[in-house]
Amino acid sequence: ILFVAGAVCGYWVVFGSNTPAFDGERSVKIPPGASFAAAQDSLVAAGVLERPWTFNLMATATGWGEQIKEGHYLFEAGRSNRDLLDVLRRGLQAPVRITVPPGSRPQVVAEAVASRLYFPPEDFLQALRDPALAAELNTDTTRLFSYMLPETYFVYWLSDARSVVKKIKGEFDQFVSEEMRAAAARQKLSVDDVLTVASIVEWETNHVPEKPRVAGVYLNRLRQGWRLDADPTIQYALLQIEGQRRRLFFRDYQLHHPYNTYTFRGLPPGPINNPSRSSIEAVIAPESHDYMFFVALGDGSHAFTRTLGEHRRASQNFHNLMRERRRQQALEQQALESTGK
Repeated sequence: ILFVAGAVCGYWVVFGSNTPAFDGERSVKIPPGASFAAAQDSLVAAGVLERPWTFNLMATATGWGEQIKEGHYLFEAGRSNRDLLDVLRRGLQAPVRITVPPGSRPQVVAEAVASRLYFPPEDFLQALRDPALAAELNTDTTRLFSYMLPETYFVYWLSDARSVVKKIKGEFDQFVSEEMRAAAARQKLSVDDVLTVASIVEWETNHVPEKPRVAGVYLNRLRQGWRLDADPTIQYALLQIEGQRRRLFFRDYQLHHPYNTYTFRGLPPGPINNPSRSSIEAVIAPESHDYMFFVALGDGSHAFTRTLGEHRRASQNFHNLMRERRRQQALEQQALESTGK
């Protein structure tokens, strides 16, 4: 009876479920240098381990507790001590999902990526500023960030910043096919040129169906030797000087800055953000038209015009719309204040 009871208990310790009941998977992160006790605490804190004492017993008896590997793991309910220890000692990690936001600053992307991984944001920024890494990826530090294609990626939690930058750049290289490169070349644009124009389009409009038309306007200006006169480049210059984007004033258009496309002809020295797929595709396959100007309509879309006279009338209509909107807002605010009294 004792032998049978011992066998049953031993089987239960090794093969019996040692997790609470839950749906899906639960995530556990074991940092570098963590002791067995710390790893066990992580399992308990994540709601994965139900009976730490049986887990500890088996880990000590087998010696597997000394073999636990750092990393990120996913476990479903119903796993036994043997299952848990086998995954941990073999280092069968699960990747984590990171998302690169579009049209962002390096600091924003660094914080978004580092929030899901083990390294700090500064490591990602240092990787972007590393001339050797940029050269290895066939670019330079003024352009490397623009290759951080806004997308969702799966990487291991303990990946270093350089490997993450390499992975994202590799995804960009796969995205831009030979056909896309050939289409850009027919417009006499390099991939870097495409990214520069696409970054302007990215900040110019969030309305995806309109992006090819906006791209067409900027490319028309380039072909005819006009200045780009792109407000997003002024915003980028102000971002470099003041640390944030804001409403533009007339004096801002006279700003002495290499990215001010109101004072310098041609493309700016480099991209102003990391453009999305839709902006890149819009520049590679722009809408063919003879529009040279556009102005916001106040609803996220734009009015496109061919002549300066048409553009001035459209601009005046927009300013009138904004003036009326501000007047209505002021009246509503007064009504609210009156009601409050």
